[in-house]
Amino acid sequence: MNRPRQLSATDMLLGRFENALRTLSPGATQAERRPAATEPAANALNASDSKHIAGLMRINHTGEVCAQALYQGQATTARLPRVRLAMEQAAREEEDHLAWCEERLNELESAPSKLNPVFYAMSFSLGAVAGLAGDRWSLGFVSETERQVVRHLEDHLAQLPPSDLRSQAILKQMRDDELKHAVSAEESGGAPLPGPLRSVMALMSKVMTWSTYRI
Repeated sequence: MNRPRQLSATDMLLGRFENALRTLSPGATQAERRPAATEPAANALNASDSKHIAGLMRINHTGEVCAQALYQGQATTARLPRVRLAMEQAAREEEDHLAWCEERLNELESAPSKLNPVFYAMSFSLGAVAGLAGDRWSLGFVSETERQVVRHLEDHLAQLPPSDLRSQAILKQMRDDELKHAVSAEESGGAPLPGPLRSVMALMSKVMTWSTYRI
């Protein structure tokens, strides 16, 4: 029986580069699920509402760009094969979120943040460092990241106009998926992160949200 060919370091790096290009190229990622497909477009959104919703969706789109980079970075340096596979699977599930946010931005006649390449590079580096720290810390990093994302999504849901059912459907499904990823990471042995590190992560998140809302 022929065994599957083991990926070399070059194969892995090429795969990571391909993922980066796909993540950062408009229209390259396609969703398998469509939570907003049955929801009507919001009626009579004024210019101010449309601009604000686009800003929120741009933040969430960049958040998904960062999630892709984090998972890819962690998968690159994860020590246990099962953890590496789990990170890669989570990245594939997050691709739906990326596509949903981009599609909604197109509907609102807006565009993703121009800062996405910068945040991708930063997040990949953070993920790789987390992976090097050990799988328990890497999984703990995933859990804390996802729980912070859940809080952001709940805040954004509260800011949406009641008539914008499409954005609501997208963010609600994203929230449910992110919470599932957080719980899965904890159950897989993720270690709780120290308070100062959680605070630094929250501060970095604030910088990202402030900048991508505008740029």
